[in-house]
Amino acid sequence: MASGRQLAMRFRAVRVHEFGAPSVLKVEDSVSLPFDQLGAKHVLIRYRAAGVNPVETYQRSGVYAALPSLPYTPGKDGGGVVESVGADVTHVKPGDRVATFGSLTGSYAQYGVSDESTVIKIPDSMSFEQGASVGIPYTTAYRALFVKGAGAAGKTVLVHGASGGVGTAAVQLARLRGMTVLGTASTSEGRDLVTRLGAHRVFDHSKPGYTDEIMRATDNKGVDIIVENAAHINLGADAAMVAQNGRIVVVGSRGEVSIDPRNLMRKEAMVVGVMLFAATVQELADSARDLEDIFATSNVAPVVGETFAMNDAPRAHEAVIANAKAGKIVLALD
Repeated sequence: MASGRQLAMRFRAVRVHEFGAPSVLKVEDSVSLPFDQLGAKHVLIRYRAAGVNPVETYQRSGVYAALPSLPYTPGKDGGGVVESVGADVTHVKPGDRVATFGSLTGSYAQYGVSDESTVIKIPDSMSFEQGASVGIPYTTAYRALFVKGAGAAGKTVLVHGASGGVGTAAVQLARLRGMTVLGTASTSEGRDLVTRLGAHRVFDHSKPGYTDEIMRATDNKGVDIIVENAAHINLGADAAMVAQNGRIVVVGSRGEVSIDPRNLMRKEAMVVGVMLFAATVQELADSARDLEDIFATSNVAPVVGETFAMNDAPRAHEAVIANAKAGKIVLALD
C-alpha cells in the first residue's frame, strides 16, 4: 500500500470555489489530495491530459441534480501513467499507461485517484490526449449499444449526434461489431469525420426532412437501435423512426420533451436511459476490460477535437457546450 508520505505531494489543478460561469474555473499551483493514503483498490495516476464532458459544465454552473461539495476539482476522464497502487490492485502497476473514467478526486489536475474498476490500460500507440477521451464517451457508448441496446451483428443503429465524444465512440464500436451504422451531424466537418470512422450513411440533422431520408435508407423499416445524445430535441422524431421492437437509448438530454407515445406502442418499442455511474462496480469493470481488449486488438481509437491548456479551462467548457468541434475536448496537464 502507498504510504501517506507518497500521497502528500503538491500539484497544479483546476479548482471551483463557487458555482457559476466558466470563469469560476481557476488554476491553483499547490493543491493536495483529500486523503494521505491509497485505499486497497485505489490507483494513483499522474494525469497528462483530462477529458472535458458536458456534465462538468452543468455541475460547474450549479444546475445539475447532484452537485459536488465546494471547493472541488472537476473531471472524471483522464489519461496518464500509474504512479502507485493500493494493496489489492492486481490489474495495473506503476508505470502502466492508462485511461480512467472514474477519477475520485477530479481529473483536471496533475495527479488523481481512481478505483481500479474504472482504469483501462491503453496501448503505446494511443496518446494521452486520446486516453483522456476514452473514459465516459467509450464506456457510455459501450453500455448504450451492448448492455442497454442489445446491439449485435446485423442490426441497424442510428447514432444521433455522431460527431461528438460519445457519438464517435458509438460509430466505431457498432461498426466493429458488424452493425449497419447510420449517423447524424450538423456540420460538413462532422459528417466527413463520421464517414471516415465507418458509418455507412451520414445525414445532416439540421436539414428539414432528414428523418425521411433515414427512413428511406432503412427501406422504411426503421432503426433497430437509436443512440440519442440530445433527447430534448430528437426523442419525438426517434419514436417515429425506431423499428418494430426497437430500442431508443438516451445518453444525453438538456431538458424536457413531448412525444407521441403511440409511436412506441404500435411498434412495442422501448426507451431506456443510460447513466454511466448507475452501473455496478462489476459492470464498470467488465466494460473496462472489454474496451481494453478492443483498443489492443483493433484500430478503434478516440478522436480528439481540440486541446486546451489548463489555464484555458473556461474556454474548454465553452467549447464543449458550443459543440463546434468534432471529437473530444481535452485539457493538457503538463
